[in-house]
Amino acid sequence: MRGSFIVVIVLSLFLLFYGCDSDHTEEVLKYRIPEQPELPSGYIAKPGWPASEFAVAAANPLAADAGYQIIKAGGSAVDAAIAVQLVLTLVEPQSSGIGGGAFLLFWDGEQVHAYNGRETAPAAADQNLFLDENGSPILFHDAVRSGMSVGVPGTLSLLKKAHEQHGILAWNDLFEPAITLSEQGFRISSRLHSLLDSDDALRNDEIARAYYFDENGDPHPAGYNLKNPALAQVLRNVAEQGIPAFYQGDVAEDIVYRVQSHPVRPGLMTIDDVAAYPTLNLRTESMCNDWKSFLICGFPPPSSGHIAIMQILGIMEYLDQPVTALQDSIPTAKWLHNFFEASKLAFADRNKYVADPLFVDAPGNEWQTMLSRDYLAERAELVSASGTMGTAVYGLPGAEQSFWGTQANQPERGTSHISIIDKQGNAVSMTTTIESGFGSRIMSNGGTGLAGGFLLNNELTDFSLNPIDEVGNLIANRVEPGKRPRSSMSPSLVFDKETGNLLATVGSPGGAAIIHYTAKAIIGMYDWGLNAQEAINLPNFADFNSDPVLEQGYFPEWVISGLEALGHEVMIRPMTSGLQAIQVIEGGLFGGADPRREGMVMGD
Repeated sequence: MRGSFIVVIVLSLFLLFYGCDSDHTEEVLKYRIPEQPELPSGYIAKPGWPASEFAVAAANPLAADAGYQIIKAGGSAVDAAIAVQLVLTLVEPQSSGIGGGAFLLFWDGEQVHAYNGRETAPAAADQNLFLDENGSPILFHDAVRSGMSVGVPGTLSLLKKAHEQHGILAWNDLFEPAITLSEQGFRISSRLHSLLDSDDALRNDEIARAYYFDENGDPHPAGYNLKNPALAQVLRNVAEQGIPAFYQGDVAEDIVYRVQSHPVRPGLMTIDDVAAYPTLNLRTESMCNDWKSFLICGFPPPSSGHIAIMQILGIMEYLDQPVTALQDSIPTAKWLHNFFEASKLAFADRNKYVADPLFVDAPGNEWQTMLSRDYLAERAELVSASGTMGTAVYGLPGAEQSFWGTQANQPERGTSHISIIDKQGNAVSMTTTIESGFGSRIMSNGGTGLAGGFLLNNELTDFSLNPIDEVGNLIANRVEPGKRPRSSMSPSLVFDKETGNLLATVGSPGGAAIIHYTAKAIIGMYDWGLNAQEAINLPNFADFNSDPVLEQGYFPEWVISGLEALGHEVMIRPMTSGLQAIQVIEGGLFGGADPRREGMVMGD
């Protein structure tokens, strides 16, 4: 249904990554830059990729190739994830990088390990951070593009902690792909070019303007070989000296200078804030919950992702399902109605309760109360087959009245996802972000004085800009010193409940719709029997406890009119997910990458 704008590049991708240099067969890391094709933005039909031993799925072919080469050299899934993330900092700067944060799940064959690299608010920040002189929240657009929005980056600290526990190759080896590409350059993709072209705010940053744009203020064209000597130097120092080279010294000082010297809205971050991050405990407990014959593990708060996904899936189990859920690869109106109503209920709870657990108690003092079967059955009783409930009201998990206010919906964007299964069958599911596209639009060169660098996040706008709701109740997810903002990132691992065997690693970017995108992929694979690529290809749909959204260009009139007959006021718009998934199948693996972005899967 995508029409003539579908661009099929399956053959060229196959030849590029499976027919390139012989060094991929060596068991010693000797990184070679692969050929770099021109990749169009928009929809790129993907084939799905079978593999027998291991697979790496990432949002950019150069990043996937870096992870591939690391595993070929004997590295672990965590080793590969580190290399992938460092390359993404360079080639997909709009979505993630060392200036942001991440959640990482790692399956070692026996247990799931969780690492929380979410950014933190500066010690001087408080609930009034985004209020103007009249006590009203500033415009969201203005909050994002400011020094006030930047949280202390956590990604590198997370990667180091995970490597200490689960790495095989030497730490500095994992930096070789990103350093080499930064020094020798990579060819700007059509997607990156188009995003640069449409972002006027990035031109206001002196470092970013000199790096990404020419003397006329136009972005360098697709195919331009872009080098980043500043990033190369920063990464080399971290590779050789460890993360103190980032969280102390010139890099930390430059981050703070850039945040505090924003010309319109300077931030409050200090050197002490940056230096304190590596002292935090980044290890946490994953949340694992049953669904049908499966066990799904995800991230606990401050992520709202796993709780919301499992509430949606759990509530739908109690609803009468239509005889036909999928028709011609399109979800039917009756099935979508159930999904949207369950989503409304999940988002009502999300906006009431979920925040950083170091600052906010869970309902009933246990986040699992939001996923108890009795509670989900009670919530399902609010869903009618004959029409929509409109706006859902939060429930009372744990049977306790909450004094928290309800947070209004705010825009969430950006992010990238990495899925990896290595030769030992160990798996990574890692979602990583700088929040909005190009983050705060502040770039740091790490104090090197060289061209380029890395972008800083705007993660603090994931807090509620207004600390109170319309009736004056404090909002759980308000700004507080040292607090981590609520997230929608949903890295997920799926297991067979009976055997405990790993079945899939999956996740997506997409702001608050990450929850719906990831749920869609899980349902597609394990309720509808689709392979990873087929599940990812399904049209996107979401409901944030408002009007439901359908992906533009996918849904026929019979679906839209069916939803309208049930009282839904349907919105149609582009929904650019970036799902990556790898399934364990009989005889090997099968990976899928989202056709809406330029990602791919590589493996042997």
